[in-house]
Amino acid sequence: MNEQIQPPEPVAGDRIDQRAERIKQATSEAVAATKDKVERAADRVEEGLHHATDKAAGAAHKASDKAARVGERGREVYDETRDRADAWLEQVRDYVREKPVQSVAIALGAGWLLGRILRR
Repeated sequence: MNEQIQPPEPVAGDRIDQRAERIKQATSEAVAATKDKVERAADRVEEGLHHATDKAAGAAHKASDKAARVGERGREVYDETRDRADAWLEQVRDYVREKPVQSVAIALGAGWLLGRILRR
């Protein structure tokens, strides 16, 4: 009576359940690993976008500052030129007041010369 009792072989349904559970675990692990990788990639993309935005904003500020400086310099040059023209015009007026006959003669000569140049 030496009978050894062997456990009954797992039923096919039990084996399917075990394998399905292993597949579920493997799938969960793969999904978790993929999720971590996607989150890390998203973080890197976000950091890159923030960096690019900061660089673009810095470049825009530099361009704006330079435009303001150029505009200010343009106004200064305009003011200086206008002041010089006003001073020159005042000198011409003074000359005409002091020497009206010579001024008329110069104007006639300049008009005659300009007329000859433009006719050709």
